[in-house]
Amino acid sequence: MMFYKIMIRVVQGLIWLINGRVTVLNREKLPTGNYVLVGPHRTWWDPVFFAVAGIPDEYMFMAKKEVFKNPLIGWFVRHANGFPVDRAKPGPSAIKIPVKGLKNSNLSLVIFPSGSRHSNDMKEGALLIARMAKKPIVPLVYQGPLTFKELFKRNNVTLAYGDPIDPADFPKKETESAPLFDQALKQRFDDLDQQIDPNWHYVDQNPEKAPK
Repeated sequence: MMFYKIMIRVVQGLIWLINGRVTVLNREKLPTGNYVLVGPHRTWWDPVFFAVAGIPDEYMFMAKKEVFKNPLIGWFVRHANGFPVDRAKPGPSAIKIPVKGLKNSNLSLVIFPSGSRHSNDMKEGALLIARMAKKPIVPLVYQGPLTFKELFKRNNVTLAYGDPIDPADFPKKETESAPLFDQALKQRFDDLDQQIDPNWHYVDQNPEKAPK
């Protein structure tokens, strides 16, 4: 935990040096206690902005298992509360690890329901985890640079939190809950984008990687 506390402040300082002030809207919507933080995955660095926006809350993250093949990067991610997930075959650990963390620690979970920056389909994992851990789901959207060089233009990142979602509001049967959750999240994300800047539109920087 101490490693995370130190590194998140270092990262916060680096973001200020590179990008300047980050605007965060609706922070009062964050619930007391830990929660499942969800957002559309728009850049490889939006998890970092999510974590910094939530300070002093601390987070754990899902990371694709390939990240941990590099000993140095794997060590860093693991000590920053990251845990490996096989995206092709997630397995029970993809649910059990975050549920246990939410129940037995003060850590919240950052998860991108679409799973990829190149997909708009919402997976039900976030809902299942929140339901099993009995924690609220908090939407958060990022509007800002989608390429690294644009980060240096400064003061151009805004994030907005939405109202918490109670997982108990959805049917327990997956075939019924999945489309409802998908629709609810997309609507929350659209509403938050409209609140920040209705003229801002996400453009996938690598559309060739999008699912066919």
